Amino acid sequence: MKIFRGLRPHSPNAAGCALTIGNFDGVHRGHQAMLALLNNEAQHRGVPSCVMTFEPHPRDYFAALHKKPELAPARIATLRDKLQELERCGVDECVILPFNAQLASQPAQAFIEDTLVRTLGVRYVLVGDDFCFGAQRKGDYAMLDAAGRRLGFDVARMQSYEVHGLRVSSSAVREALGAGRMDDVAALLGRPYSISGHVVHGRKLGRQLAESSPGKGDGFRTLNLRFSHWKPAASGIFAVHVHGLGPHADSPPLPGVANLGVRPSLDPNDVNGGRVLLETHCLEWPAALAASLPGGEAYGKIARVELLHKLHDELKYDSLDALTQGIARDCDDARAFFASLHAQTHRQTTRDRI
Repeated sequence: MKIFRGLRPHSPNAAGCALTIGNFDGVHRGHQAMLALLNNEAQHRGVPSCVMTFEPHPRDYFAALHKKPELAPARIATLRDKLQELERCGVDECVILPFNAQLASQPAQAFIEDTLVRTLGVRYVLVGDDFCFGAQRKGDYAMLDAAGRRLGFDVARMQSYEVHGLRVSSSAVREALGAGRMDDVAALLGRPYSISGHVVHGRKLGRQLAESSPGKGDGFRTLNLRFSHWKPAASGIFAVHVHGLGPHADSPPLPGVANLGVRPSLDPNDVNGGRVLLETHCLEWPAALAASLPGGEAYGKIARVELLHKLHDELKYDSLDALTQGIARDCDDARAFFASLHAQTHRQTTRDRI
């Protein structure tokens, strides 16, 4: 998938594109259905499929403008994960527009004529049933459809997508993540919820907790991934699967326990102080894996962590001893979850054979 930060012009005789516009936070099953339709229409017209999205989220921009951070939506996915999911859905191009004062004040008609037609050369535009655009959100489907008839591009609108009678939306995903209902999240997304990124250095405190002997550093070693938005939709302690650390692309995931949040028990002035971090302790660290990593460490590698089951919210511990005991309990609870999951899978496999 080609990624363009900002608008890229088409020459006058360019084929143009089939376009959809939106934030696509989470790329849930409703988004996936829309992208499948977009790809089909693009193929019929012989043009690339293109997604236009925004960074920051428009509501982030207005929340900052009015100094009301509570108006900013909780973020489901980082930009990296959004782009990866768009590519998995078969999108050919993605245009990331900076949502700023200039874009916020652009009249709807100017957005159609200057951005969609002159710059992108749209041949087909697909939008959701609640799509609004332009300054003060004065543009709507009717305006876009009328412009398409006049300027020579097709316009279509996709109605809501439902699963078991529930409208699939980013708001529904955020609500389920906030409540820790990870099975519901997976149903809405069509996949387990995950966060990916480069493994970064931390304070290296975890490896000192419960180490077998002073200085050995074999305690609760963690993999640290930064979540680039200050307000994640999920937070707390989770049983997880870690992908991407094995020697092969199809290496099985490692079970683990992870903390997503701001680590209230630690010094806010540490190396990642103030940042949202996903800290993951792998319950298994095979010798073969350690041997395949430089120095036995995973720094710089891209890992993907699936959040499978929420254990509890973040807790503030009064001492390192209390923190150590708390992590040990979380590890035990995560192991119990995986044992239950394994037993359930075994029972299902047995029933299928019968």
